[in-house]
Amino acid sequence: MSKAATKTKTVPYDVAEQLRTPEEMAAYLDAWLMEAPDDISGIARALGDIARAKGMSQVARDAGLSRESLYKALSENGNPSFATVLKVARALGVRLHAEAA
Repeated sequence: MSKAATKTKTVPYDVAEQLRTPEEMAAYLDAWLMEAPDDISGIARALGDIARAKGMSQVARDAGLSRESLYKALSENGNPSFATVLKVARALGVRLHAEAA
């Protein structure tokens, strides 16, 4: 009886690969805004995930930013200005909205 060695290959999960439609992208951002409204870096990373799904270079052009500054602003340690967040949201085709708490 031989023991076959089975190896499991793991790969890093990248949420950007799962965001295929504008509706999925908007739902992902909305989930962050609803579930973790005080997690500024998490929300910035969510915008970054969506930007990577759409194509970072195109989003940077549409937002009027350099690709490098967009990566930096939306990284784990990024701290984008509200103006940058609004530019990126517009470039991504998503809208932020308010409702009574």
